[in-house]
Amino acid sequence: MKTVKAASPFDRHAAGYDRWYDEKDGKIIFATEVKALQEVLPGLPKPWLEAGVGSGRFASALGIRTGIDPSARLLQKAKSRGIITIKGRIEDRIIPLESFGTVFLIMTLCFLDNPGLALREIHRILKPQGKLVLGEVPAYSPWGQLFRQKKRDAHPFYKYANFYTFDDLASMLENAGFDICMTVSTLVQKPGKLQAVEIPLNDYCEDAGFLVIVGVKTKASL
Repeated sequence: MKTVKAASPFDRHAAGYDRWYDEKDGKIIFATEVKALQEVLPGLPKPWLEAGVGSGRFASALGIRTGIDPSARLLQKAKSRGIITIKGRIEDRIIPLESFGTVFLIMTLCFLDNPGLALREIHRILKPQGKLVLGEVPAYSPWGQLFRQKKRDAHPFYKYANFYTFDDLASMLENAGFDICMTVSTLVQKPGKLQAVEIPLNDYCEDAGFLVIVGVKTKASL
């Protein structure tokens, strides 16, 4: 859930967006997603960048030093968490060629107007054999179905979202010049039945509400 437009609802509701992570379900979901993301951290080439860093919660928890986001209000929160911030969209081509070893895109792709363009730009700014860490809610998981209903109900955030299947994401990564080298699944607990932080599964699970997909840059910049 990250900002993608200059006048996005995330800018207008920055405090509420960030505060959700302090609520009971938000705490469990965040901790569960962080635990899954931590599974892929060993060996990721540095430096690291989070595209769509938002308020910096994930960056701070994962040790990502730099983040880019178009929301000035959310970047203020990220900066207060010690993140080096860049104001802008990843698609804006403001980051130099081959300047990062790993780029994280966590709950951001679903809010982008042109996800293919964003992935190609990430490919451009990654060093040779650099990696992309993608975190998304798959469309037809129980959580994906919940959020798709929220979209239909004109939720202030989710009405802008587009959710993708694992096959959709794999195809987008391939088209942008990435090979998938690792997948982690988590959030098998269903909405309304959260009990505790989950142990992630090192594979694809179709019932999982959150997937971490690691792609490696295997081609020259497109």
